[in-house]
Amino acid sequence: MKHQLIGFKILSQILCKQPELYGKRATRFGLSSLEVEATRLPLDPVEHATLFYHDESYQSQTWLFPSYNLTTSVIWSPFLAKAIIPQNIYDASPSEVDVHLDTLDPSWTDQFKTWDYTNFSAGKWYSRSSIYYQNDTVLWCHDCPKRNLTDIGFDSAYRRVIMGVLDYIVESNHTGTVFYRTTSPSHFEGAEWFDGGVCERKGPVKEGEFGLSWLDKILRDIEIEEFGRAYVEAREKGVKLRVFDVNPMSLLWPDGHPGRLGFLDRRPVWVRMQRLLVIACIGACPGPIDSWNDVLMEMVVNG
Repeated sequence: MKHQLIGFKILSQILCKQPELYGKRATRFGLSSLEVEATRLPLDPVEHATLFYHDESYQSQTWLFPSYNLTTSVIWSPFLAKAIIPQNIYDASPSEVDVHLDTLDPSWTDQFKTWDYTNFSAGKWYSRSSIYYQNDTVLWCHDCPKRNLTDIGFDSAYRRVIMGVLDYIVESNHTGTVFYRTTSPSHFEGAEWFDGGVCERKGPVKEGEFGLSWLDKILRDIEIEEFGRAYVEAREKGVKLRVFDVNPMSLLWPDGHPGRLGFLDRRPVWVRMQRLLVIACIGACPGPIDSWNDVLMEMVVNG
């Protein structure tokens, strides 16, 4: 009964904030995959959602609460820009990703104005080996030792895309509310993810006990700087753009990860034969994501 009341409260508050949406068209949320789950599950006791769209890989999905005319969606767009991701991306030595810095991914831009609440995020995928393009011409690359190209890293590419995404939002005249979620921290200790790093904490930590990794610091600094620039213009144009900074809160929760996952890593055969398991200190378990959604729902309901 408690969960049913919580779910009903969430639904009623959302619809009361935007009563003109109810009965006319579906109130639409564009969220990340874990955030969709964390939003959907508390609502299940009120009404079970129907999965009415998914792509072939189930990475993009849309759920419908028919009685409330409410949908929640996740759109798989890890670079937010047009990107050609090789099929061997999860192998030990994957091919480079082709990222077009001047073209946003139509998988989200084509739907953007249909969403009443949108939560963008990107980040970690930019650390992968990539070749960057503009006007279909190669500019530079990141982590591409086998290519005869200039390697100047990923941070300039990330800044260009985040700037492009935020400028697109500001110029869109979209009447919905748009959140940009900052990158969430990883909690590897002892080494990096590829070199035996682990996340075996059993509880939260105090502020200052855990620091950002070099990667997380680069990503978050770019996000905060570019958001600050775009927010001023968005406010002048009446675009409801908000920052959803989960980083400080998540940094204190190093125990909120799945740890060793129950499937084999895609490493060379001699490693896989030892049946080493993937260690996930970036992906978060439901607990931290539930807390993110508590904050997000507060921002949705009370601004």
